[in-house]
Amino acid sequence: MDEIDRAILRELQTDGRIPYAELGPKVGLSPSAARQRLQRLIDAKVVQVVGVTDPVAMGGQAMALLGVRVDGDPRTVADELARHEEVVYTVLTSGTFDLFVEVVCRRPAELLDVVNDVVRPIEGVTAVESFPYFGIHTHRFLWGVG
Repeated sequence: MDEIDRAILRELQTDGRIPYAELGPKVGLSPSAARQRLQRLIDAKVVQVVGVTDPVAMGGQAMALLGVRVDGDPRTVADELARHEEVVYTVLTSGTFDLFVEVVCRRPAELLDVVNDVVRPIEGVTAVESFPYFGIHTHRFLWGVG
């Protein structure tokens, strides 16, 4: 990846739907060259163009990152949690927690139900710590691209 590739990625982080006619000049390329560069990054699996929803706009008012400790294989617990619609993602970690799990619910009471009725009863779960955030901020995925 060179500086032009990084500039393309920075622009896409700001506006993932930017037309090539605008993207090219912003990064010092023609529109067709910008399209070719982005396609090369996509083909190399360096970048993936996807839609990301805003949990608040979708009705989620109670969100939390859950730190989960597991006795046994955390992948089994992650797979079980991924089956639930409230779970946005699971991440295997090393450190104090074995898993991080992001959960989005419509109401705070539903968040409590997910923790107590879904997460805690899973075989192998030994502890759950909740870090809630209640519909205050939208997600921003800004990865350092230079």
